[in-house]
Amino acid sequence: MKTGMIDASRIEAMISQLKAAATRPENGVKGIHDEVAGGEPAAKVDFASALKASLDQVNGAQKRSEDMTKRFVLGDDSVNLSDVMINSQKASIAFQATVQVRNKLVSAYHDIMNMQV
Repeated sequence: MKTGMIDASRIEAMISQLKAAATRPENGVKGIHDEVAGGEPAAKVDFASALKASLDQVNGAQKRSEDMTKRFVLGDDSVNLSDVMINSQKASIAFQATVQVRNKLVSAYHDIMNMQV
């Protein structure tokens, strides 16, 4: 086999593995109401705690980005411009996603409040 060629036997083996995985019940993924490996029921997720955890992650990304930017501006040799820009973009995207989620929640709230009972 040449290095640039695709081995047909490897492709067939991968296809058979995918078919075997697809025929397993629920693909081995446990749902929210399923039990975890220890036999105890899975913990229920509270919306408020999940939202707070997400906001904390976004806040942490923004703080890391700001810290890295300050270190770069002060001349820290361990920080390069590409890392600063990548972290800045990650924080920006996370914040934009958070704003979009907030907008959807506000829109849903207004829709519910305008429903006639």
